Amino acid sequence: MGTIWADLLGTQVRHLGSRYTTRVIEAGTGEPLVLLHGVGGHAEAYSRNVVRLGERYRAMAIDLVWHGMSGKPPFTGDAVGTYVEQILDLLDSEGIERAHLEGESLGGWVALTLALQHPDRVGKLVLNTTAGIQWNPGSVAEKPAEGRELLRSRSLAAIDDPSPETVRRRLEWLMASPDRVTDELVDVRRRIYADPPTNRSLRTVFENSFGFGSGPARRIREERLADVRVPTLVLWATHNPGSGPDVGRRIAELIPGARFHCVDDAAHWPQWEKPDEHDRVVLDFLASED
Repeated sequence: MGTIWADLLGTQVRHLGSRYTTRVIEAGTGEPLVLLHGVGGHAEAYSRNVVRLGERYRAMAIDLVWHGMSGKPPFTGDAVGTYVEQILDLLDSEGIERAHLEGESLGGWVALTLALQHPDRVGKLVLNTTAGIQWNPGSVAEKPAEGRELLRSRSLAAIDDPSPETVRRRLEWLMASPDRVTDELVDVRRRIYADPPTNRSLRTVFENSFGFGSGPARRIREERLADVRVPTLVLWATHNPGSGPDVGRRIAELIPGARFHCVDDAAHWPQWEKPDEHDRVVLDFLASED
């Protein structure tokens, strides 16, 4: 694997949007493909994918508001709704009528919400280890509370003290093997977390995530999955912490016509851990006649 910025050679970084300021790392000139990171993340979550995806699409990895180097508006009680508004603002400001969406974890929650509320703005949908679904009792294996609490505690520790050690522990939660967390990735995230405005905003985001604060109010009831009307790929990983491949398969069963693919030997960041496989599967899906 190359370094983040060696992988991103040929991309451009811009701040776009009208109502919201959105940092975008992008490559390519085809149909738009917007890539959404998870909670506490940033556009570099897709640094190993943007260039290759950009060979066929206008691949746009973004920072969600309150994250990375995007805008820091006052926090709302409806964070997911604000993220949806941000993406629509980005599309409108660029004159994009419809875009493909891939969302990882929180990003999948946002992308799924947008597809349900504004299906006319979404081409195809990739749900990558997605979060945010409210399961009926007994529908899937219960997600262990310890995994969610561990992520919350590591997230808040990294914000309280954005040191190489605390940031590395937070990133290791995402990977099937700790050695996949590079020193460069730690340094990029540490610098983002140490930025005072980002630090303040992410603290509020974390306090309203992981089942606490206002986050649970926006969860999507499993019955709503039957209402998805755009072609969908559910992308999972064998070692996804807390919710295994059975959960991904269940999502694919409930979304009409959805495909399912499970990446072996990966956890919560298959696009980083297994970029070749991720990109091949996503590109094949986007090019299909679904």
